[in-house]
Amino acid sequence: MSDALTADAVWLGLDLGTQSARCVAVDGTGQLLAAASRPLTSHRDGTRHEQQPEEWWSALSAACREALDGIDPSRIRGLALDATSGTILLADADGTPLTPGLMYDDGRAAEEAAAVNEAGGAVWQELGYRSMQPSWALPKLLWLLRQDPGLAGRARLLHQPDLITWRLTGRQVPTDASHALKTGYHLADERWPAAELAGLGVSERVLPQVVRPGTVLGTVCAAAAEATGIPEGTAVVAGMTDGCAAQIGAGALTPGAWNSVLGTTLVLKGASPHLIRDPHGVVYCHRGPDGTWLPGGASSSGAGILAQRFTPENGDDLDALTAEAARSGQHWDAITYPLVSAGERFPFRAPDAESFTLGDTPTRAQEFHACLLGVACVERLCFDYLDHLGAPVDGPLTFTGGGARNAYWSQLRADLLGRPVHLPEQAEGALGMAVLAATSGGVTLQEAATAMVRTGAPITPDPARTARLLPAYLRFLDELTRRGRLDQAVADHARRRAAQ
Repeated sequence: MSDALTADAVWLGLDLGTQSARCVAVDGTGQLLAAASRPLTSHRDGTRHEQQPEEWWSALSAACREALDGIDPSRIRGLALDATSGTILLADADGTPLTPGLMYDDGRAAEEAAAVNEAGGAVWQELGYRSMQPSWALPKLLWLLRQDPGLAGRARLLHQPDLITWRLTGRQVPTDASHALKTGYHLADERWPAAELAGLGVSERVLPQVVRPGTVLGTVCAAAAEATGIPEGTAVVAGMTDGCAAQIGAGALTPGAWNSVLGTTLVLKGASPHLIRDPHGVVYCHRGPDGTWLPGGASSSGAGILAQRFTPENGDDLDALTAEAARSGQHWDAITYPLVSAGERFPFRAPDAESFTLGDTPTRAQEFHACLLGVACVERLCFDYLDHLGAPVDGPLTFTGGGARNAYWSQLRADLLGRPVHLPEQAEGALGMAVLAATSGGVTLQEAATAMVRTGAPITPDPARTARLLPAYLRFLDELTRRGRLDQAVADHARRRAAQ
């Protein structure tokens, strides 16, 4: 009988974010034993955003050594790694980087994106996301190959985690289908779209093999063990992108379950038994280790509006503003559309969208509350849009991200949604990867999540508060429709759901 989900087994979750590399050690019951991180350096220049791939390895190695100091090596069974979605580089046959890492939001490949969508539009339509953005991996790969045509014959594409798994195992191993999504991997047929890629001049020899997340790729080699402190022979398991990792860490895996991550921006990730196709291309699906579909979308709205508008330099105290909102906010219904800069991605696509405010906000507390309510309205509209597409949305809901630490805001969001919410005790991508790693011990992902994810206390919506908030939400829909941002069919669907 497997002991994967006992206190004797230790599973490692590795996370490569934008700002740091992180390692956590978690036992099979979900007890966090250790965690450590190291900073990462970004280089931005206009639409370009790069990192040095060697820093990923050095930072992650240092984080692992710190986290594992004092843990019995014989208990460590396996690891999995998440990284940012769409971040790539080119490497030579030995795994030595030939280019910087082009990060998830690097937008230099606009011309290449147009070529990619012309060549592969039918496939992208079939896969539900309709088109690729310049920041996606395939346009950036095309850009890199066009800078030096000679690379096409000797370079290999690596997604961000692929460099690390190569170093960990001492050889090139397959990438995972989650990170390969934005390179054009056909998740339904589980293959590279060879004809379309060939038409773009992308040779098969450049591309890695692909396996499902949760596949055992190999084991930690002696050199990697010395560098990281991870015992030689530890199983290396194919991971997922950071958003999917956070979803696993929140336990949102059953059909209809969703995790709403409120950070600088708002990201929703859920689970569906079928592929969700979006004619507007704002929702796209990953595929889970068990073959289920993981639809999601990332808004340009979110908690970043607070950091922009409410600062200590202006004399603002977020705790004091929250306390005043909690005392008096039930009487306030002004709404601010919470965009930090121009452009929205989800629940609709509008590159020129701008922030606006409905109603009066004569005090800083009322202005603050209008931003909180605006995020809640965007979140509800995201769920209405997902329901309009046919995605199951009525399962368990979790809130994670920095915004979830504001208790009043979480209650406000639950009230407007009119549904109970859980706040997981430990919700982060690295934990999700520890859960995924545990599947190498002979258990399913759902079994591992049930044992290792601690959901925390629920937030129960107040029906009276829900009834008071819905008219404000309907005004929000009316304004978006008036501005031409919201498709009439989507707005009508959202109004019908509100009436229910």
